[in-house]
Amino acid sequence: MYSCRLPMNVIDAAIDKKVKGVVALSTDKASSPINLYGASKLASDKLFVAGNSYVGEHETRFGVVRYGNVMGSRGSVIPFFMSTAEKGVLPITDTRMTRFMISLEQGVELVWHAFDDMVGGEIYVKKIPSMKVTEIAKAVAPEARHEIVGIRPGEKLHEQMIGIEDAAHTYEYAEHFKILPAINNWSDDPTRIKDGAKVAEDFVYTSDLNPDWMTPQALADWISSHKNKIGAF
Repeated sequence: MYSCRLPMNVIDAAIDKKVKGVVALSTDKASSPINLYGASKLASDKLFVAGNSYVGEHETRFGVVRYGNVMGSRGSVIPFFMSTAEKGVLPITDTRMTRFMISLEQGVELVWHAFDDMVGGEIYVKKIPSMKVTEIAKAVAPEARHEIVGIRPGEKLHEQMIGIEDAAHTYEYAEHFKILPAINNWSDDPTRIKDGAKVAEDFVYTSDLNPDWMTPQALADWISSHKNKIGAF
């Protein structure tokens, strides 16, 4: 079980040791969570944001980056589909299901950008393409039959990175979104906003409503060029 005590230990230690900056890794599960794991990740996000005004004056900056499972990682469906493909049948939870697609390199780049850009309390969300789970399966094993097995408890039909409750404090940039902290009027701070454009009041960033989509061929090409790394991290 993910403990909220861990983020507080990191925050306390960073402040005590005068660490200049800390970027926490979050997940889509923290946006409108539907299970305890997601709720604890949301609590972690809130703690790292609030850490910027924690225990009076200090120079440590805390920020957050949020993305889902990295393509080809052990937590993604790609290595699972690859290991099952030889059976000729791939289990599909729901034909409507969609997921965001982010590479390890993109995830790392977002972290470095957060370190360079953050004033403190920002949550960074990379603009990335979506795919239907059936299209992911098609890219991995074009000839395999799909067997519908149903959504597992606590699993979302579509991933959400930014919910409508955060729209009032979210700004758009060329390659990412940034959720600014609602505390201390920091969401109106020009040094945090920089050149961002405020999103619409009903804005959400979900994998099903995403304007950017990855094709099965593009994923197949990516798999072909990363075969030796898939499932290794």
